[in-house]
Amino acid sequence: MVKIGFLSIAHMHAFSYANALKKMPHAKLAGLYDPNEQRGRDGASKMGVKYFSEPAELLEQVDAVIVCSENSRHREFTELAASFGRHVLSEKPIATSLKDGAAMIDACQEAGVKLQIAFPVRFNTPARRLKELLADGAVGEILAIRGTNQGKMPGGWFIDPELAGGGAVLDHTVHVVDLLRWFLGREFISVYAEIDNFLPGVEIDDSGLLSMEMEGGIFVTQDPSWSKPEIYPTWGNVTLKVVGTAGVLYMDAFSQNFLLYDNKAAQIVQRSFTEDMDYLLIEDFVDMILADKEPSITGYDGLAALAVAKAAYESARLQRPISVAALMKEFSI
Repeated sequence: MVKIGFLSIAHMHAFSYANALKKMPHAKLAGLYDPNEQRGRDGASKMGVKYFSEPAELLEQVDAVIVCSENSRHREFTELAASFGRHVLSEKPIATSLKDGAAMIDACQEAGVKLQIAFPVRFNTPARRLKELLADGAVGEILAIRGTNQGKMPGGWFIDPELAGGGAVLDHTVHVVDLLRWFLGREFISVYAEIDNFLPGVEIDDSGLLSMEMEGGIFVTQDPSWSKPEIYPTWGNVTLKVVGTAGVLYMDAFSQNFLLYDNKAAQIVQRSFTEDMDYLLIEDFVDMILADKEPSITGYDGLAALAVAKAAYESARLQRPISVAALMKEFSI
């Protein structure tokens, strides 16, 4: 039995992860700590677990933790967990800076614990099927890829530059970048980005368009914008169009759904009838601990995805393409 706790539940995914843990026969949700006591106590009540007023008290009673804090606190909580010898699943992005991300990896390596990054789209059936088709050469030599990970503006700490570390570009670039690295086993070489802000009352980037090059000369574009309106029936999308010398493949990660017309709430809601990606992510994390395996999504995977997002911001600032490798080299990565 693996005992797992939460170090902060600031990120909304915490509740989905908690529901997943409660369904697993070989895992137990032991409780949570949150530096915001009211948020922590409210969350503990909803999850039906104990709220710990000090993180050390929680860490003494668990085998692993899930870090769902604001992005800027991922390093702090990961290093704390590692100092107690606890395995870590960190919400994405790994951190708000490459320096912090590299420090998280080092801390876990030095403590002999495992660090996994939460990229649940890897467990999505359409994404896995696309990976298989590309490995089988279904489109021949890959020439270009168009990706989207658009969504609603989440509000709250996500639009606080100090806590989030970036807006839509940081929030949504990393998912598509991680998928493409996983699919192809290739790194991103350079990024050119146009980034802007259009939503009223939002003082952080809410839109962007990235043009990128991968190893092998593959041209990639991605739209990571918070461009979906509040009335949109779901949170957003993840799509990919892969163009090759022998054909084209299109993936919509969340097209397996139906629409619920809710008269009482006066809204239309999209409901999925496919697998629960969050459940499969948490199941993978638990299995990693029980079987003493290496993480399927490593700290380096998280860092490589973050590097592309950081290169995008630098590109928008300087108005020129930025080398991803050059950014990674700054930290001897």
